Amino acid sequence: MGLTTGNFPPVDPPTFLQKPYLERLKILSRHWAEYGFGAPKITMIIYLVRLIFWTILGGVLVATLTSDLPPFDPAKWWDEPIVWQKLVIWIMLIESLGMGGSWGPLSGHFKPFTAGFRHYFRLGTIRVPPWPTKVPGTAGDARTIVDVGLYTLLIAAYVAALAIPGQSDGDLNAILGLPNEGLMATASVVPILVLLGLIGLRDKTIFLAARSEQYIPALIFFAFFPFVDMIVAAKILIVMVWVGAGFSKLTKHFPFVIPPMVSNTPWLTSTKIKRAHYANFPEDLRPSKAGRFVAHIPGTAFEIIVPLILLFSTNDTITLAAVVVMLAYCVFIISCFPLATPIEWNVIFMFITGFLFLGHNSSAGYGLGDMDPALLALTVGGMLVFPIWGNIRPDQISFLPALRQYAGNWASGMWAFAPGAEEKLNQHVKKASKMQIDQLTELYGPDEASVVLYQLLGWRSMHSQGRGLNSVMINTLGADIDRYDLREAEFSCNALIAWNFGEGHLHNEILIDALQRRCNFEPGEFIVVWVESEPFANGRQQYWVRDAAVGIIERGSWSVDDCVSEQPWLPNGPIATEVTWRREGYERISYPGGRGQAAPAPAPAAVPAPAPVASGGAGSLAT
Repeated sequence: MGLTTGNFPPVDPPTFLQKPYLERLKILSRHWAEYGFGAPKITMIIYLVRLIFWTILGGVLVATLTSDLPPFDPAKWWDEPIVWQKLVIWIMLIESLGMGGSWGPLSGHFKPFTAGFRHYFRLGTIRVPPWPTKVPGTAGDARTIVDVGLYTLLIAAYVAALAIPGQSDGDLNAILGLPNEGLMATASVVPILVLLGLIGLRDKTIFLAARSEQYIPALIFFAFFPFVDMIVAAKILIVMVWVGAGFSKLTKHFPFVIPPMVSNTPWLTSTKIKRAHYANFPEDLRPSKAGRFVAHIPGTAFEIIVPLILLFSTNDTITLAAVVVMLAYCVFIISCFPLATPIEWNVIFMFITGFLFLGHNSSAGYGLGDMDPALLALTVGGMLVFPIWGNIRPDQISFLPALRQYAGNWASGMWAFAPGAEEKLNQHVKKASKMQIDQLTELYGPDEASVVLYQLLGWRSMHSQGRGLNSVMINTLGADIDRYDLREAEFSCNALIAWNFGEGHLHNEILIDALQRRCNFEPGEFIVVWVESEPFANGRQQYWVRDAAVGIIERGSWSVDDCVSEQPWLPNGPIATEVTWRREGYERISYPGGRGQAAPAPAPAAVPAPAPVASGGAGSLAT
């Protein structure tokens, strides 16, 4: 890999694109195992430059200069509460602008790198309301002057909160003495809370992009908790984020996350080490014993045990050791440059860890026993609601407030376009940039662009749900799968709504309905396979198939055990699925033209008669 040249798969693009789909998956999953996405080193340098000079230096300058503190003398401000508060607001601003997570090439934004605010400030772009039929005033899917106005007010509220100096606080004065720089005024925090709530009801994209599930609780503590209770509550928050994420990894999915993530690590040039994470490269790309160890011990056990030590420890030495472990944990994730790039999140958590647990030790009066019992119960109870709910009913709660980061147990999707049909997304959907195939074509050419996008399908196939998605798509399209343009839905969604951090609910039926209203796809032109996360210890994942023009055409489920026992390229054929409902009388229209060609006149496809279906259950209901 060079500075400006990446590790492109060793294929002749035109020849490669004529190979059967599963053969393409085999080649690309093996290539990913050794080289990851293969992005040139300049890509990682760009991310690091942005992180150092925009996120870190920018945040320090804003937080300190607006608080009358010397930015280049960290000893005088690193444990100042006002700096911690303003850095949280700064990160929320960055995320809300679309210049944090889900930014740049590793999130499908190749040209330009930034979508976020360029999408949110634009009238007519797609918004994704969470409950459009239940919450008055939220129906529709086009961004209006109301949405742009609310977003403008939110950005202004962030800026105002950062600019306003700290206000004197009696509790803080009693503990730290005078002089000190005070705390953020409640009046500067409440507008952000209100605006995020209103925006979230009209467009959950911006709400989730701001990482509200983690920062809104912190803002509530800033605004309404006494100083000591605010610090202890923030400790509970950060520990719950880690422990919740660790708990969600106690599944069969998570071991499949680590090997492809390590393979994508740009500084790790040893293909031998990367291969060691797989059972028997290149024939068996399931996790090896070493890969499973990394997933189960440092990846899961440490993330549960070490934060709990931080929360309950009153010994400064033990606390310091635990802090070092968690800082190393964050550094490792940053160094891997995972897709969707949650780099800012890890950086702010590194600072918060030091600020809370070293700057405000439990031994110094900031322990659980120092918090008001009523507020302690309220905080713990509030932090447990969404993780418990989200693990039991993942269909009702985003995996982000459910604290299931990195779990590998994700709602996901796969799209298939008849030849030429994807262009309708550029013609009829207002958005901040063209679809990724067009962004990449401008950079590299059409065939090379297609190979890059198929790499993402190779990456998804290395995860448990990828085997299921590919199986259902093969069953749905039959031989046409080698002629349709196939896309990883999360990345395509990024171009259409400007942000996606692995949240499959952002490209569920609400988005497909919005696309169909704009593009009027013909039957058979746009096929979607979508799967929900596995409820904790359920053993099965529920999927649906939709012909965008017709509606849901099939519902069913697959066994997680079948997914994790198979190879990414399905050498034994599609995994078994249990169909619970099929649309009566549906016959898929076939578009047999070649990739990139204009579609010929469609004809009904010869599809097998529906198999016997089980009755009852939520999966049997038509939509």
